[in-house]
Amino acid sequence: METLSFVLKSLALPPVINTLLILAGLALGARRLIGGLFIILGLASLLLLATPWASHALRQGLEPTPLPGPASLRGSQAIVILGGGRDYSAPEFGWGDAPTNATWRRLAYGAHLHRGSGLPILVSGGRAHDEHSAEASLMAAALREVFDVPVRWLEGESRNTAENARFSAAMLAGANIKRVALVSQAWHLPRASAEFEKAGLTVSAAPTEFASAPPPGLHGWMPRAYHLHQSTRALHEWLGRGVLWVRDALLARHRPSGDG
Repeated sequence: METLSFVLKSLALPPVINTLLILAGLALGARRLIGGLFIILGLASLLLLATPWASHALRQGLEPTPLPGPASLRGSQAIVILGGGRDYSAPEFGWGDAPTNATWRRLAYGAHLHRGSGLPILVSGGRAHDEHSAEASLMAAALREVFDVPVRWLEGESRNTAENARFSAAMLAGANIKRVALVSQAWHLPRASAEFEKAGLTVSAAPTEFASAPPPGLHGWMPRAYHLHQSTRALHEWLGRGVLWVRDALLARHRPSGDG
């Protein structure tokens, strides 16, 4: 399953998939109908995915409803903030590496929820490429030094969302915590919530960074690199859901019926 996920991430997302379509069309010969169709499909899909309307539609279909406010977390026992990547050798804070913009958004919202609820915070993120420090330690430093918010637990071994869930659940089990508020981008949170629930936790979704509505008129259809990036992230998440669905289906098929 991990191999399937890697292949999908490597080949089935823009701009690689669009480039492969164009190259396939060139290999078949532009004068042939099928080759021309491949070239047109590759170029057209690349431009379409770079439009505000396409990126908004792909992201909005992933998003849960926003949290009404910190008061709605009264049933939760802790706030879990998921890591969203790192910037290498970021000089401005003097930490070496620093959280990416996506992670900063999660940290800001987690700090806001902490101030409104008083719940303790767990940060989760490891070393995806064997870096010197875990992403969780960068997140904890940001919360402490920038937001003046304490972190109770650092989960620094995970490399993906499924490991975020398993390792965080094991850490929280030691404190008898079973209900958490989970903070991540709105487009990522449904899949993350499903992983945390599989790990045995009850999850209150706390999404941030919702998709902005596209501008009116022709501007909503003007391709931009930013929107291609947003579309790619959304497609990555849709593929992640597909892999999760396949995994669950295979597990269900091989699970004993229990008929005894």
